[in-house]
Amino acid sequence: MAIFFEGTYDETLDLLVEARDYLMELEPLGRRGLGTEERLVLNCEAFRITSRLTQIMAWLLIQKAVHAGELSRRDAAAEEHRLSGHSVCLANDLPPVSLPASFVSLLDRSYRLYTRVERLDALVGLEGLAEAS
Repeated sequence: MAIFFEGTYDETLDLLVEARDYLMELEPLGRRGLGTEERLVLNCEAFRITSRLTQIMAWLLIQKAVHAGELSRRDAAAEEHRLSGHSVCLANDLPPVSLPASFVSLLDRSYRLYTRVERLDALVGLEGLAEAS
């Protein structure tokens, strides 16, 4: 199981770096050709990418603590250690505006990663309940 989480951790870290690089270097250039509504959507969705990735990374660090023996599975299954931010992170309904393809790709990949980790979080919750019994 630790190997699976390690791969997801590496994928999340790579996506975080890619998102950071995009938002710092390419997004300001792409923003110039966008209208007011598109810029507003881009800003909101950039925050959504950041929220998804930071929620995922926080959850993965908890799982690393479990696998290192620093935290029990039962403790990891506690609500404060579960994946959060669902109302923001699961929203996937872009308004009909034209955004740069590379940005839309980041949105899509961060969404798919978040939903995958959400399924893992559900399994961790079940394991924690089983351990508590």
